[in-house]
Amino acid sequence: MNIQWYPGHMTKAKRAMSEDIKIIDLIIEMTDARAPMASRNPDIDKLAGNKARLIILNKADTADESVNRQWLKYFNSLGYECLLMDSRQKTDIKKLLSLIEKACSAKRERDKKRGIINRPIRAMVTGIPNVGKSTLINSISGKASAKTGNKPGVTKGNQWIRLNKNVELLDTPGILWPKFEDEHVGEMLAFIGSINDMVVDTRELATELIAWFLENKPETLEEVFESRSGNKFDVLTDIAKKRNCLAKGDEYDYDKAALIFINEFRSGKLGKISLEKPDITEGEPDNEKA
Repeated sequence: MNIQWYPGHMTKAKRAMSEDIKIIDLIIEMTDARAPMASRNPDIDKLAGNKARLIILNKADTADESVNRQWLKYFNSLGYECLLMDSRQKTDIKKLLSLIEKACSAKRERDKKRGIINRPIRAMVTGIPNVGKSTLINSISGKASAKTGNKPGVTKGNQWIRLNKNVELLDTPGILWPKFEDEHVGEMLAFIGSINDMVVDTRELATELIAWFLENKPETLEEVFESRSGNKFDVLTDIAKKRNCLAKGDEYDYDKAALIFINEFRSGKLGKISLEKPDITEGEPDNEKA
């Protein structure tokens, strides 16, 4: 399944980011904990240069806890500050503020030597669409400062949010990169909702996600949908039966069943699922075939 999506506003957003990054002290990169490597935009590494970095594995509550810990260890081994997070939780916000200070400790020392005291840290919040950037901004600021939604592309322009006297955040639109060289990356991003659903065949996407479950979590399909089939199309029929998805003439509504399955995965109703995991021993991520 070859998925590509790169709307025109993302080119403009990337250009704006390359300018804003000149005055930034810290780049906070948000990823989806269910697919941390697939949800990292490689362009951010190119733009970041030698800026301090902090990686957030957001929606960690919907991912496998043991795999979350593996990812945390992996990114720490690469020299990144890293945080497992649910951006809706206030306790996680406190952890983030503490980690921002830690990530910028070297910058604070440089300022101190130059006689600059109490200059706010300027942090840019980046990431691909629908990983929770706007939810994070709203949670930290305590008000609806940034528009949020359950679809990619809600934030259209950059906006500054002053958290306190020590930290200022620049919220940026979610941007992808022009072409997914690995089609499985595109699939994983579609699974987690970072690709506009309007450009994806819902039924095909659902059957590919079912195929992933058949290979990695077949017990979930049996427990939730009472499906014991090893065929992804038969499983979709079982989902239609279980969720009573009927069209005219008592035919199964496969499109409705497909959408239900995708949404139940995204919302965490199918359990804590990690689509990929790192290979710590090799120092490279192990992208499980989706």
